[in-house]
Amino acid sequence: MILNYWHKELPFKYPFTISNGRTKTHQPSLIVSLSIGNFVGFGEAPAIVYYDITVEKMIADMESKRTLVEKFALTDPERYWHYLHHLFPQNPFLVCALDMAAWDLFAKMKGKPLFELWGKPWKETPICDYTIGIDTIDKMVSKMLEKPWPIYKIKLGTNQDIEIVKSLRDHTKSVFRIDANAGWQLDEALAKIPKLAELGVEMIEQPLEKNNWEGMKILYEQSTLPLFADESCVFEQDVSRCHQHFHGINIKLTKCSGLTPARRMIQEARELGMKVMMGSMNESSIGSAAIANFLPQIDLVDMDGPLLLSEDFASGLHYNDGKIQLNGSAGLGIQVYL
Repeated sequence: MILNYWHKELPFKYPFTISNGRTKTHQPSLIVSLSIGNFVGFGEAPAIVYYDITVEKMIADMESKRTLVEKFALTDPERYWHYLHHLFPQNPFLVCALDMAAWDLFAKMKGKPLFELWGKPWKETPICDYTIGIDTIDKMVSKMLEKPWPIYKIKLGTNQDIEIVKSLRDHTKSVFRIDANAGWQLDEALAKIPKLAELGVEMIEQPLEKNNWEGMKILYEQSTLPLFADESCVFEQDVSRCHQHFHGINIKLTKCSGLTPARRMIQEARELGMKVMMGSMNESSIGSAAIANFLPQIDLVDMDGPLLLSEDFASGLHYNDGKIQLNGSAGLGIQVYL
């Protein structure tokens, strides 16, 4: 295989803010490709500051073992993931990008869309939400009105959370999902969730700090809304721990280290009777198309990265009022231009 890569700084349409005041105007991302002959597979890993992995770190690690990355005979992407996992044990983001590229490449060589290679028919796929980042109430309302959508994911974790949702509800009948990004205390969550349920909220994502298992157990037993783990569910071993603390898990491909472990996480969650969501880390259409190939297997999806960014370099991923369509080509189902 031949390895190539690109460091991209993807601008947001609006500054993106979540709880604790974290704001960014650009999403740094690593794009990789693996090629064999005329077949080229692409992968992506956005860099997230609070996970302490930068694009520069991913590139340095990759270059230090480039020969080993390229020498593998790609007969099975799952075996390649295990190989990469041992090559880069401290860099799951890089492993994700390479794992994604390997699956894209392998499916293209087989001449099949990735979801079809996995034996999953494209039917009854979930609708993607659109995220409204934290801002002034007027600006959050303005962002929502600018993008009519069937489901909104609203970032909360402020002292005006209920006022924000009330103001948004005054302007739409769309479904609301709430992402607190671990920004609430237990008593706060217990007080807010019933009010949010009255305002037509469908679910709550990561209400408490990621290691507050005692608090989550109490909240799980008392909440009138489904609770989904995000920061509390990063790797495969976290799925069983979230059982009976959350009603579902939100899988992020970049955090869990790729498509290969994500497939196992879905299977385990199903065995435990938990719902499955797959989420975005502001990927371009490359990473978002990888998420899209999981749609036949999951219940909820948040893959609106390309809608939040003002720059992209792929085509074939379509958002039709939240309903996702791919162009039907082999692999991830998109065309990449780099």
